[in-house]
Amino acid sequence: MGTGASKNPDSSSHGSDDREDQAGGQLYVSLKMENYNPKGDLIPHVYGSVPLVGSWDPSRALSMERESASMWELSFVVPPNHETLDFKFLLKPKYGNIPCILEEGSNRQLTGGALGGDRRSAMFKFSSDDVLEYKVFIKADRVSPFDLAASWRTYQDNFQPSSVRGIPDVSMNSAPDASNENESSASLELDIEHYVVPAPATSANSGLVYAANMTETPRSLSRVGLFSKTDGSSGALHHQKDTGVDRPDLTGMQVIVPDTAKYSLAPGLVESKSFGAFSSMQKQEGHRGLFVDRGVGSPRLMKSASSFTVDLKLDSESKNSMPAAAGAVAAGAVADQMLGPKEDRHLAIVLVGLPARGKTFTAAKLTRYLRWLGHDTKHFNVGKYRRLKHGVNQSADFFRGDNPEGLEARNEVAALAMEDMISWMQEGGQVGIFDATNSTRVRRNMLMKMAEGRCKIIFLETLCNDRKIIERNIRLKVQQSPDYAEEPDFEAGYHDFKVRLENYEKFYEPVEEGSYIKMIDMVSGHGGQIQVNNISGYLPGRIVFFLVNTHLTPRPILLTRHGESRDNVRGRIGGDSMISDSGELYSKKLANFVEKRLKNEKAASIWTSTLQRTVLTASPIVGFPKIQWRALDEINAGVCDGMSYEEIKKNMPEEYKSRKKDKLRYRYPRGESYLDVIQRLEPVIIELERQRAPVVVISHQAVLRALYAYFADRPLKEIAHIEMPLHTIIEIQMGVTGLQEKRYKLM
Repeated sequence: MGTGASKNPDSSSHGSDDREDQAGGQLYVSLKMENYNPKGDLIPHVYGSVPLVGSWDPSRALSMERESASMWELSFVVPPNHETLDFKFLLKPKYGNIPCILEEGSNRQLTGGALGGDRRSAMFKFSSDDVLEYKVFIKADRVSPFDLAASWRTYQDNFQPSSVRGIPDVSMNSAPDASNENESSASLELDIEHYVVPAPATSANSGLVYAANMTETPRSLSRVGLFSKTDGSSGALHHQKDTGVDRPDLTGMQVIVPDTAKYSLAPGLVESKSFGAFSSMQKQEGHRGLFVDRGVGSPRLMKSASSFTVDLKLDSESKNSMPAAAGAVAAGAVADQMLGPKEDRHLAIVLVGLPARGKTFTAAKLTRYLRWLGHDTKHFNVGKYRRLKHGVNQSADFFRGDNPEGLEARNEVAALAMEDMISWMQEGGQVGIFDATNSTRVRRNMLMKMAEGRCKIIFLETLCNDRKIIERNIRLKVQQSPDYAEEPDFEAGYHDFKVRLENYEKFYEPVEEGSYIKMIDMVSGHGGQIQVNNISGYLPGRIVFFLVNTHLTPRPILLTRHGESRDNVRGRIGGDSMISDSGELYSKKLANFVEKRLKNEKAASIWTSTLQRTVLTASPIVGFPKIQWRALDEINAGVCDGMSYEEIKKNMPEEYKSRKKDKLRYRYPRGESYLDVIQRLEPVIIELERQRAPVVVISHQAVLRALYAYFADRPLKEIAHIEMPLHTIIEIQMGVTGLQEKRYKLM
């Protein structure tokens, strides 16, 4: 039975060891049992002299947890008032007490951290000739309160050298390991297509959908029953040839048209207040200030009265325009809000360029990037407005610059789209992307006049001189655009679009006014130029940086979690454990898969985190460079690192509730939130966009959720709930036709 803690006779001593004991150092015990032939559903338990392990009541014994196929483990803290611990092992079902087989022999005893008696195996007698033996491993140690910030298991693991410590950050296995060649269990005998599994309904497969149809549903064009969505989300209409699907009748549609006459300007340039004008922020009565959401359960920092004479608060419009983000994005938004003019709180990216220059795809990529960073962004496509207002059967003559009726009709729908975008911004939207040719100064001046004092405009002009790329884009346009959905003859549609393009070329005027970004021959990813004029602020700077690194070269990106780790088996988060037997098998299957899938891709590369479970998963892969990224490490669980969710729920109930309430913004104490992970992953996204060869990313659940959400354009609120199963490869094909996803389940 446990006894009271003995007192130090030298109570007057003030030595450091005594102070540590008095501060509450406690005894941590780790018990492990190993057996390769367990009995049915009987699970090892521990019971003993202290209440924690049941006070010798078998029904209250502590269940051990499976660490591997043959190993069971249990760690616990001995209360400070029990310096001596007597205990024994027993076998019983996890959720029952019958049968209950007690360990043979005398009690085991721990006194002051030392094990008394011999270190014997645990023998369980079922009958006179049926005895089951378990090897027993017992370890005890005294840990100070300082070390209680993390679980004892993690505390101990940190003192064990990593098995991959000697592997450099950039490495390459030049030849396969001969010892692995005959391991049939790890080989993929069938074609890799045999392992394909269905992707979720909300996956990244957008390649078969015309990009403009994924843009915002026009709010200015409304008819009862035509659109069911009222939240501004996409309600695209799909026009297909000879499908038997009824097309919407546009007769009777109500049209709300802004007065474009007041925006009509002379061909000369217009000086707009939305370009480069700075004005002091209007002082308001009371206190003004700025609050940035730092995550659930985290403090909100305010300047003291000695630093500021006002208590910073933003008006409702400013609050709505703040991004749902952390780190650099939040800091940049704060600076822009505090220092810039009011109209700079809303940003309009206005596309400029001839047809078939990649404007819509560039707009779609930029929209996805900004949404992922946390900025409320929407993509408004004027062509979609035109088709809804005037139908899809407009010939090339409609787009002539000397056709006054066509010109008026096109300016009308452009004004409708612009008014919709500005109205959405005034309701709280941050970045609107206005997708149209906008090929003349008159059109651009009209847009600037509409935006004056309401939002800041940056023109984004795409120029392409590569005839092969233009030809490819023309053919894709004719194949996918709803403008030619009712044209059965491809050649007729091709000829009509070529004439339309010539009509635009005759009247095209390059951007020379206001703030602008020019992308010249950037779409191929082989060099090109980018010109910037009058660009300032955090967000415009990030946009420029993104555009410099993006292109439309087709290439696959493969995302996969590491093989099952020992902590996965134990149900513990974080840590830096090695992979289990199943994880080792997956690493070999993955190497076999990569060899088959990328056999003709000599420039491919393998990216891992710095944690050993991803490095070990990648180790059997040969012939490709391997690069370790600290940014790909799993979300930092802080003081919860190494704990199970059940332990967090029991020992830190408030943290458990906070995380359950808002997983996206919840930040582990001394750790990270999902928003923090997104911020550190931005360089990874930029590099993935810049790469022109395939990349295999071997990382962790939270990190891959964030990466996948970027490619699949999933809302921020969904990121923490995206399914990311073990031993599954998600292949994302990036290219000019959009994104396509395929999943392979290897185990």
